Amino acid sequence: MSHWPGKFVIGLTGNIASGKSVIRRMLEHQGAYGIDADALGHRAMSKGAPGYEPVVDYFGKWILDETGQILRTRLGKLVFTMPGEMEKLERIIHPLVRQAVDVLVRRAGQPVIVIEAIKLLEGELYKACDTIWVAHANPEARLRRLVEKRGMDESEAQARIDAQGDPKFKLAAADVVIRNGGSFENTWRQVSSAWKNTVPQGDTHEPFPIETDPGALTVQRARPSQAGQIARLVTRITSGKRAMTRDDVMAAFGEKAFLLLSRGVRPVGLLGYQVENLVTRSTDFYLETGVPLAEAASALVRQVETASADLQSEASLLYLPVELAAHHHVWHALGYEKRSVEAINVRAWQEAARESYVDGSELFFKQLRVDRVLRPI
Repeated sequence: MSHWPGKFVIGLTGNIASGKSVIRRMLEHQGAYGIDADALGHRAMSKGAPGYEPVVDYFGKWILDETGQILRTRLGKLVFTMPGEMEKLERIIHPLVRQAVDVLVRRAGQPVIVIEAIKLLEGELYKACDTIWVAHANPEARLRRLVEKRGMDESEAQARIDAQGDPKFKLAAADVVIRNGGSFENTWRQVSSAWKNTVPQGDTHEPFPIETDPGALTVQRARPSQAGQIARLVTRITSGKRAMTRDDVMAAFGEKAFLLLSRGVRPVGLLGYQVENLVTRSTDFYLETGVPLAEAASALVRQVETASADLQSEASLLYLPVELAAHHHVWHALGYEKRSVEAINVRAWQEAARESYVDGSELFFKQLRVDRVLRPI
């Protein structure tokens, strides 16, 4: 029985680059509330957050950048190469992460929680879980992901892999092993099967009900089974400038959720978004010519904000193509303001804006809640 009454908690772990985040997002598609404990650890060290001063006091000001923020790449090289330093960092940060996880789980309205943490089994969070899932991929695949997706040079990537040791310890503790070395579709089948077999009432989730008025614009949260439909819609709306395949969309489901906008039974628009590290990022907005922008934007953005509230998001970022961003009154009516990344005044939100930036787009920002996890103490 989990530490939190009324919650079924999946503990998700695995060595670096084993695909934990992809699996967490798949579980979110199934209806779970996802928590990235490692990202919370990063937030706990942000300037003004409760872990900042203890980390700087111990490791020294040389780990700071010119703005006074902790430079994680510099700190990472130290703790991954110096014996005992990772353990010291964890003793500072892990209690703060446990506090933040507790706040998020207690606030969550979802009955199923998935906590992703690379050091899940080594800490106290392990005892709070009902089941342990382990993401597993071979060392060659993990090395390739670190080099290609995270931009590490091969020697640094190999050092990170070696520092974590053999994954046998994690695999031995697993109730469910997801082998994440193949296609997205193969991983999705494993996750769906494990969800149905291990999660109470796990196959009953329906995130957004569909309106029945045949003349109205309606919004539906898309499922991976609709990947072909989404690919055809994007290809049609962009007149082939972004020709997507079903496989492209299936891979995208590993990073984000999609909302389909329909007029009757005909899909006429799409919004792709993700809520990561308590920040909502909407990066794909497609709308068929002739569909009223104000009505479509309201239907899609309001639904994203509803989902964001369920996921306790603190801020929403809209990355809009220039032709849609030009209609400032539409976005202002929904509470969004055009911002530069530098003008966002919370470091975690600013980092999210920078990480998710889409070339050729304009950024619109809205704060969704005042009370924040890991607010400076």
